[in-house]
Amino acid sequence: MSREVRFRVLIVLGTRPEAIKLFPVIEALKGEPLIETILCVTAQQRDLLDQTLRALRLVPDYDLDVMIPDQNLFHTTSTIISRIEPVLRELRPDLVMVQGDAQTTLCGALAAYYARVPVAHVEAGLRTGDKFSPYPEEMNRLLVDQIADLHFAPTVRARDNLIGEGISKETTFVTGNTEIDTLHYVLENLRPRVAFDFPGYVIITTMHRRENFGSGIDRICEALSAIAKRNEDVTIVVPVHPNPHVRNEVRRALSRQERIVLLDPINYVSFIHLLARASIVLTDSGGLQEAAVGLHIPLLVLRDKTERTEGIQAGAGFIVGTDTEAIVSQVERLLRNGDVRRRMTNADNPYGDGNAAHAIVSIIKERFT
Repeated sequence: MSREVRFRVLIVLGTRPEAIKLFPVIEALKGEPLIETILCVTAQQRDLLDQTLRALRLVPDYDLDVMIPDQNLFHTTSTIISRIEPVLRELRPDLVMVQGDAQTTLCGALAAYYARVPVAHVEAGLRTGDKFSPYPEEMNRLLVDQIADLHFAPTVRARDNLIGEGISKETTFVTGNTEIDTLHYVLENLRPRVAFDFPGYVIITTMHRRENFGSGIDRICEALSAIAKRNEDVTIVVPVHPNPHVRNEVRRALSRQERIVLLDPINYVSFIHLLARASIVLTDSGGLQEAAVGLHIPLLVLRDKTERTEGIQAGAGFIVGTDTEAIVSQVERLLRNGDVRRRMTNADNPYGDGNAAHAIVSIIKERFT
């Protein structure tokens, strides 16, 4: 006998960060007997997404398979919208949920709006105030928040951004960040497929932002090379992003450097267990900023602006941009100054207590079921 379903939620995601941050929401929704949860992936990031779906044991109901080699924003945007239309027409969901700021987020929200389906935006309200930094993510989240009917803001600052833009208080909720939910779940419940053991101070470094392509990545690599040469007590671990604009430059600059380890993309569970043992994190990623702060690891942000200012204001991190001397100086300061490092590791985590997904599902139930 089939169960009664009163409410149908279509989750649309396409990248590794979206899968990570929507995973706990999907799991929480599955526990609701009157809600049917359908997962549609765009595969905007094919390999990275598939790897993460396997690690978190998520099985898509629909796979739009949009990725092509050297894809650009025009291809991704137009293809996602055209391929998601028949899914919406077939399912007729009661709610479409998107997360963050990728092209999949924008296209999922826009397609739902065209189909007159309400939209819930997880991680709403993040802003830098510069529509080209990060690009195109800043404009994507601005547009999605104008479309959305429910705004799940991770912090009070994010909620205030939304209200300042004229979005109703009645649709805006502070829930915490689901990144922290997933961190807790992985570290407590899942074992890594690959275990790493590196000597000395372990410095995890990631880079992939479009605004850092070219000279920005060059300067970051120069800084990493200098740090490795001048500090024999460090191991710099760089999980190399598969984007050819990143991969080729990083491997050219760093593949023969002592004390620098370049890793092909590793599955999310193994990466989180590696991250938990890091001494310092250098990144231009958004989600990794939250993860580092959530794990109380000193953070250096390889961007000139960040929409995740709460961790910086809490004293858990610094913005260093891509200036070579600034990166080297701040890393060596952290390596040599135990007081600074302790203050950063003891900073409060402003991104929530790991219960964001349950708060989100409770709000959806209250509003719709």
